[in-house]
Amino acid sequence: MVTLDGQPVSADDLLPLALTNLGHFTSLRVDADGTIRGLTLHMERLVRDCKVVYGADLDTGRVRDLVRQELAGRDKPCIVRVTIYDPNVDLGHPADADEPHVLVSVREAGKIPPKPLRAMSITYERDLPDVKHVGLLGALYARRTAQLAGYGDALFVGRDGHVSEGGTWNVGFVDRSGTVVWPQADVLPGVTMALLQQHAEHRVVTVTLGQAKGMAAAFATNTSIGVRPLAAIDESQLAAEHPVLSQLRRTYLSIPGEPL
Repeated sequence: MVTLDGQPVSADDLLPLALTNLGHFTSLRVDADGTIRGLTLHMERLVRDCKVVYGADLDTGRVRDLVRQELAGRDKPCIVRVTIYDPNVDLGHPADADEPHVLVSVREAGKIPPKPLRAMSITYERDLPDVKHVGLLGALYARRTAQLAGYGDALFVGRDGHVSEGGTWNVGFVDRSGTVVWPQADVLPGVTMALLQQHAEHRVVTVTLGQAKGMAAAFATNTSIGVRPLAAIDESQLAAEHPVLSQLRRTYLSIPGEPL
């Protein structure tokens, strides 16, 4: 079931989101014990993005209550998506949308980590990269393009030639000295990336596509996948198994979850 403010959602409730596409969200992985790794960061993201998109405050205590309600009786682990939008938004007057509501949906969680990913580089820069918004056309079109070319997903490269992020994930690298490197670029401040940066030594520097292909290893991160190796960028093969990747996975899984 999908709920809006704790009530079963109707098609009419969803039409403004589908047709106007003004909103933001976060996705939470609920582990078997009911805790959520990075929960505080997810709530901070919702508050921050709600201010940007709607100029409104968001009650995270209420958000937690609505998520608890939706999780009651659910099998775990699972992925909860919390979407914030105003059902009364009008395409012609988006400035009038200032009463955000809370849509909660749940899906089954996949295994962590999934199999290594082959990524195709595509020139693309997301709108409002600091916000995890629902405007996914460009990112999903890039993903579709990559998949039609035989790859698993797209790796975004800016017009300046610098690598930024993936379709719905942050990207990190392991250089030839074994150091973890994160791209310095306009990217979504991912929760999994932030947790790893808090617990593992790293550098943040600009990374060109050529430099990315010459790294010892590369990996994708988000809440759903944890730390996922990249097996290739375009035609360049990368080590899907690397000691630093194994350590990053152990580090991430050792971070305690927070109760709702």
